[in-house]
Amino acid sequence: MAKTKTTFFCQNCGAQSSKWIGKCPSCGEWNTYVEEVVQREEKAGKWQSMGASGRERKPQPVTEITFDTDQRIHTHDAELNRVLGGGLVPGSVVLIGGEPGIGKSTLMLQVALNCKGIKVLYISGEESEQQIRMRAERIGIKNTDCYILTETSTQIIFQHLEELRPGMVIIDSIQTLHTDNIDSSAGSISQIKETAAEMQRFSKITNTPVFLIGHITKDGSLAGPKILEHMVDTVLNFEGDRNYGYRILRAAKNRFGSTSELGIYEMQDTGLREVSNPSEILYPSAMKM
Repeated sequence: MAKTKTTFFCQNCGAQSSKWIGKCPSCGEWNTYVEEVVQREEKAGKWQSMGASGRERKPQPVTEITFDTDQRIHTHDAELNRVLGGGLVPGSVVLIGGEPGIGKSTLMLQVALNCKGIKVLYISGEESEQQIRMRAERIGIKNTDCYILTETSTQIIFQHLEELRPGMVIIDSIQTLHTDNIDSSAGSISQIKETAAEMQRFSKITNTPVFLIGHITKDGSLAGPKILEHMVDTVLNFEGDRNYGYRILRAAKNRFGSTSELGIYEMQDTGLREVSNPSEILYPSAMKM
């Protein structure tokens, strides 16, 4: 029997150490190191990449790699498209974070329901199917190819992905996922790192765009290891005050576009409304005239 392997992770920044440390040398916080089990299970099942089984990847000259310049996916959300750099790139991994209750789940469900002609799988580990259906009825169902799955095990999720073969995947949230390859509990540093790596491999091999919804800590940074932000292609921050209706979507990292673009929304009873004219935020009375 293999010996159980454990290591210590900083719960604030995700730094790793072979022994317990009182003060984190990376972020400077005290008493944040927690021991986690990271022993991999040899018997754990591995997901089979769709269309990639038995295919060997070989080095090829950069001039012989084919690509489509018009391959970006239109999300039917002008604000999100602009922040992403002109649309969603196939095979990209997008991490969107924000405070609890700010509207991350509403925004992503709205995107899933508006993407006509695209098969979308919305995976939730925080809400039931009935709760998601209630929100969908309030927003308005335009895409009948939007599928809902309430599951947290990545092994089961990949089985459904192989059967359904969606064109877009939304995970709500990455902190709720867990894999059998790691013995620690869901939400731990090692689980977040491993499940995000599995979703990244799936996205790149199958060329399927993946949205990961993430929680943030009390200081406003994304929860989990810092490497999570380096693994994904785009990091979006959904900001605003829950006491007011307006929300701002900004890119902290974008490999396929600029980080200077902003998306503005207004929270309403029927979901998030795109604010195409930002002047109405400063002069709401003038917009009504």
